[in-house]
Amino acid sequence: MKGGKLQIGIIGCGGIANGKHMPALAKLSELCTMAAFCDIVEERAVKAKSEYGTPDSKVYTDYKKLLEDDSIDVVHVLTPNVLHCPITVDAFAAGKHVMSEKPMASTSADAQKMLQAWKKSGKQFTIGYQNRFRPEVQALHTACENGELGDIYYAKAHAVRRRAVPTWGVFPNKALQGGGPLIDIGTHALDMTLWMMSNYEPVSVYGSVFYKLGHLPQATEGNAFGPWDPQAYEVEDSAFGMIRMKDGSTIHLEASWALNVRESKEASTTLCGTLAGAEINSGMSFKEDELIINRGRNGILMDERMAGGGNVAYFEGGTGDPGYAEARQWLLAILNGTQPLVHPEQAFIVTQILEGIYRSGETGAEVRLKGLEAVK
Repeated sequence: MKGGKLQIGIIGCGGIANGKHMPALAKLSELCTMAAFCDIVEERAVKAKSEYGTPDSKVYTDYKKLLEDDSIDVVHVLTPNVLHCPITVDAFAAGKHVMSEKPMASTSADAQKMLQAWKKSGKQFTIGYQNRFRPEVQALHTACENGELGDIYYAKAHAVRRRAVPTWGVFPNKALQGGGPLIDIGTHALDMTLWMMSNYEPVSVYGSVFYKLGHLPQATEGNAFGPWDPQAYEVEDSAFGMIRMKDGSTIHLEASWALNVRESKEASTTLCGTLAGAEINSGMSFKEDELIINRGRNGILMDERMAGGGNVAYFEGGTGDPGYAEARQWLLAILNGTQPLVHPEQAFIVTQILEGIYRSGETGAEVRLKGLEAVK
């Protein structure tokens, strides 16, 4: 640390770095300095330094050179999914705290390596699931913790876009990302749902993974981000999974970038409990994020509504957005020696479930999961 501030190295200066991490960290200048920027495209790192760094900030094209800098306390790994594991493992070996973007990894084997490196390092580790910090998500989680829904035995994790295929970066590249909408946005909806249920003991998954629309030129009509290249589209366009937990509770996960439905519901969840039900609605079909709790009261069925704020698909870097709240609690966890909100073991379970759905989609069979036993 220099001057009482954490020195942060940004590894990967692309979309998520510019859209979430760097604007949020810039608002936390009392806690940190962005002291190094690394990207395989040097111009991106140079641009990031000019916008978010100091005159003394360093620029790298090789992340291993950045990790050799003993003045760097923390690294944010903001690269394509398959690179999360090797960079994180190397960062822990170099004695850094690590924030990795979601998902934790593209495979559970890689996620296991990350957990093992973290536990050996004695450093702090978290994963970028910023949707937990939305006000309506926080409110529902408090209700769940207080037992207001009773035993939550069935849930739906929603990550459905009608037509919003990303047309930038490496999103359709299977070798670099490991998959499409399931691993990209399905991961957020699943993380929210598991967190609400406080249940991280999956035993099996059954999944269907579809490659129906990505290669059809006519399917690109109306895409929110403009037409994508069907020839370069390598990942699924939609995926669905049924997840069975040890206690018998069940989660239905749905994820798509392109699907012929009317409603787009993303980073959303539906919970069914013995005392009440609840749903969070977010995405392109909703003007604002919603929290609705349904229950019987005074002899009738009632819906209790609370409006959240903002569209979570985009980030402005202000002090009220989830990216800012995520970054602030992460830095304070390091400085105060407390546990960050997103635990690495929880993120491991998310990765394990997603991988199981992909495998089930390939084989047509149910996939058994070992859960956290895999890392013991």
